[in-house]
Amino acid sequence: MGERNLGLSIFCHVVLLVGAAFVCLPLYFAFVAGSLTLEEVQQAPFPLVPGSHFIDNVAVAWRQGDFAQAFLNSIIVTGGIVIGKLAISLIAAFAVTYFRFPFRMTAFWLIFVSLMLPVEVRIIPTYEAVADAAGPIRWLSGITGFAGLLENLTGYSIETSMKWNMVNTYGGLILPLIASASATFLFRQFFLTVPEELCEAAKLDGAGPLKFFKDVLLPLSTANIAALAIILFLYGWNQYLWPLLFTTDKTMATAILGLKELVPVSDSVPAWNIAMSAALFVMLPPAVIILLMQRWFTKGLVDSGK
Repeated sequence: MGERNLGLSIFCHVVLLVGAAFVCLPLYFAFVAGSLTLEEVQQAPFPLVPGSHFIDNVAVAWRQGDFAQAFLNSIIVTGGIVIGKLAISLIAAFAVTYFRFPFRMTAFWLIFVSLMLPVEVRIIPTYEAVADAAGPIRWLSGITGFAGLLENLTGYSIETSMKWNMVNTYGGLILPLIASASATFLFRQFFLTVPEELCEAAKLDGAGPLKFFKDVLLPLSTANIAALAIILFLYGWNQYLWPLLFTTDKTMATAILGLKELVPVSDSVPAWNIAMSAALFVMLPPAVIILLMQRWFTKGLVDSGK
């Protein structure tokens, strides 16, 4: 049993309080700015006490940023990214861990190397691929001569008929982001810690690979899945560059893009009170998710480190 030390406890609490103050200070100033009027937020020195217009500013920000639609878009896109990343990562990790096929480790290392290619690096080819999703099919039919043969026989032109533009669609916002090398790597490392005897016992009981995956691996991975889901939710909710490039229709804008529209620019009214109040409720969903699932988050991180 550890011996209690009053001095050490006081020191640890002081360090925690100072750290918490540093973390919360920007949030407090955002709240203060979001509760002031336009004249008050521009005055110097900056007020340190909150004003009485927070609710009014939130209502104005919600209306000006069209956050009802933006929140719906963000929830759909973030949910799709989380579910897609978890599903693909679990299946990929299961395949490279439990199946023996040629170039298995090559496939794993190719997935691992893709960690060095985030979406910001491959933004142009990704945009071209999603803006013209049927391009590879047209290319393949063209080089094989199938497109010309079909046009001669039926008059049907694949070149003009197969146009699949995913700009301003939920699929276009979600699909390029649902592959995750880091999640695949984490699940593979966890699967390697599962005793081999469980797999042998499942085989003796007549369980196939899918039944072993569903009834054994998934229940054992619950904590890891929950922890990763929280991280991926933050990743999806805070996506900025891809929705900014890929949405030209304002009805497809996400909450982050709605917040960006409220940030004052040069030659505009410096309404930082509206922007700060909007920033507070935009960060609210990730904060709620973390507060509700912090126990699973901690358990998942601890289990993954064993």
